[in-house]
Amino acid sequence: MKKTLILLLLFLGIALIIYYEPGQYLTIENLKTNQNLLESFYQDNTLIMIGGYIAIYMMIGLFLLPGSTFLSIGAGVIFGPALGAVVVNIGSTLGATLAFLVSRYLLQDWIEERFSKKIQSVNDHLCENPANCVLFLRLVPLFPFFAVNISLSLSQVPLRYFFFGTMLGTLPATFVYVNAGKNLASINSFSDLMSVQVWGALTLLGILILVPVIYKKIKSKKVPGEKL
Repeated sequence: MKKTLILLLLFLGIALIIYYEPGQYLTIENLKTNQNLLESFYQDNTLIMIGGYIAIYMMIGLFLLPGSTFLSIGAGVIFGPALGAVVVNIGSTLGATLAFLVSRYLLQDWIEERFSKKIQSVNDHLCENPANCVLFLRLVPLFPFFAVNISLSLSQVPLRYFFFGTMLGTLPATFVYVNAGKNLASINSFSDLMSVQVWGALTLLGILILVPVIYKKIKSKKVPGEKL
């Protein structure tokens, strides 16, 4: 009964947000237009602005909503690169953790009943090196943020690995977006931010995270007495 009620509330929240279409206001042009107003409001209401920003980011993570890129750039404009990165990292990590906990509470039993063998196979590999796997999934920009939240919630990855892996793994991309706020005047669209070089660097970093895992796998399969 409790799970059903929570699901209904989540669907209601998502439906209301979709109905009001907040995405139409989350544009670079609107951010440029309201830049001075936002900066002025922050100067007069520092703690409220920081707390509100984190709360909004948490809602985005919980309800699987768009707008994280917009908010990350906005954080750089309003708070500056250093504080902006901290605010975004706290908000995105807490939002992802909320989504992780809700999905695990609501969906894990249902999924395990129907796909127990496949889930067990994934867990056997994933849980051997959960920290490396979470970092890899967060660093490589090919995996959607919300999809990683849900997928990992259905695994047996401990909460602490998910939390700290998310916190550390999202930092590089966070710095890219937040620092873009310094050069808001030269940005015309979100696609201007992530160049092929940046995508490649993040992907390479994610692959490097897996090197110890791959080495361990190769070493464990080595024939006794054989030199690697």
